[in-house]
Amino acid sequence: MPEMHGVSCEHRCEHGMFVRDRDVASRRGSLLWIHGLGESGLCFEHLFGHPWLRTWRLLVPDLPGYGRSPWRNEPLGLGEQADWLADWLRTCPAVREAAPVVVVGHSMGGVTGLLFCERHPGLVRGLVDVDGNKSLGDCTFSGQVAQQTLAMFVRRGFEQQREMVFRQGLTDPAQRGYHASMCLADPRAYHRNSRELVTASEREDLARRLAALPVPTRYLAGVPGGACQRSRELLGAAGIDWLGISPAGHWPFIDQPDLFVAALADFLEG
Repeated sequence: MPEMHGVSCEHRCEHGMFVRDRDVASRRGSLLWIHGLGESGLCFEHLFGHPWLRTWRLLVPDLPGYGRSPWRNEPLGLGEQADWLADWLRTCPAVREAAPVVVVGHSMGGVTGLLFCERHPGLVRGLVDVDGNKSLGDCTFSGQVAQQTLAMFVRRGFEQQREMVFRQGLTDPAQRGYHASMCLADPRAYHRNSRELVTASEREDLARRLAALPVPTRYLAGVPGGACQRSRELLGAAGIDWLGISPAGHWPFIDQPDLFVAALADFLEG
């Protein structure tokens, strides 16, 4: 069993996913972490050794087509991702006892987490949405991809996207890690999910749907570089309990890990 940041974590492949499972003998509950577009669970690994999280089981999969998970013949849509995770929690013996879970979803993972809560409420204790899309202004990467055909993106667009992130990663540690995960991602999944994110963001109903969930929720935004102003307005109008983590960009759990975990702890304690 490998160690990450001073704690033991089991790595395994199940249900078509690469899974990190950091369990503890006497746990307070389970946190299911859902990564963003082109990302992988690698982006969360630096939090595994955080003192406050040592009493929680951490389940961190790479979604199918991302990270170290196998590529599928047909990439999953966002709703299918939510159903895939639910089926995993219901059927795999290693994780069946973990539910109901608190979902922590970043970016695209916030949208998938919302769908997970709407479609499978019996598996959820709460949702922490971290910079999840709420309007078109949040579609920084997906908006560029959605303008291309699949053939264009696979032929050249994905390589250009990675090159752009690589250059930005020279001065931004969060994007440096993002580039590493992007190199493993299925471009077809990246393209399909980008288009879905743009369509969902255009409707501007995601904040209202978040507010309508029957479980406790919290929205955490990187400030000033995370959720755009329009999205923050929509969150406020929907009555969402949201908190800005500053100074931070789109990956506040990387830019400000202690502030992020403190905000997460406050939600879980409440």
